[in-house]
Amino acid sequence: MEGRIQRILLIVIGAVLAAPVYAAQPEDLELEPLVVREPERREVDVDAIDSEDWEIGVFGGLMNVEDFGTNSVVGVRLAYHVTEDLFVEGMYGRTTLGETSFERLSGGAQILTDDERDMSYYNVSVGWNLFPGESFLGRRWAYKGGLYLVAGAGSTEFGGDDRFTINAGVGYRLIATDWLAFHVDVRDHVFKSDLLGTSETRHNIEFSGGLTLFF
Repeated sequence: MEGRIQRILLIVIGAVLAAPVYAAQPEDLELEPLVVREPERREVDVDAIDSEDWEIGVFGGLMNVEDFGTNSVVGVRLAYHVTEDLFVEGMYGRTTLGETSFERLSGGAQILTDDERDMSYYNVSVGWNLFPGESFLGRRWAYKGGLYLVAGAGSTEFGGDDRFTINAGVGYRLIATDWLAFHVDVRDHVFKSDLLGTSETRHNIEFSGGLTLFF
């Protein structure tokens, strides 16, 4: 029995050794094509600020005219941006003056007629963007904007007379889109007036907000 098993093993070993050896060739291998995946790119919309240098708009707020109280004021503005930091601005505003303390206490005496209480002013100012930068509203929204200083000269008309006026102040501009901006301004309009008998320098503080369009 053992001899038979040995003969069977020898036959199997001999058959294996006698079998031809086949080496796979490179061209016989089936290779999957190499796939290069492009990275997914996220589309980002970036607002481009208009290259136009003109800015026009309207404003409204409150103006305290010394001796005549605080009243509403409205107006228009036009600006030309000479450089990124420097701009020239023209403004026109109107308000209606209230009564002075003398008129209220005198029981009816009027210093000005109703028509003479309509006050208007215009000025040309030079502005300087002091702290340009960005304003963030929440985590998603960022807007270009910054503080600016302005100073200039013009004229104020009320009471039947024109008065040379110097103005100066500070403002903040928030550029909401590539064509729309919001403004907040505080300005002092300074002129001399002798309407109440003596010539004195009057400081008239204006607080306003408005919007402008770039074109």
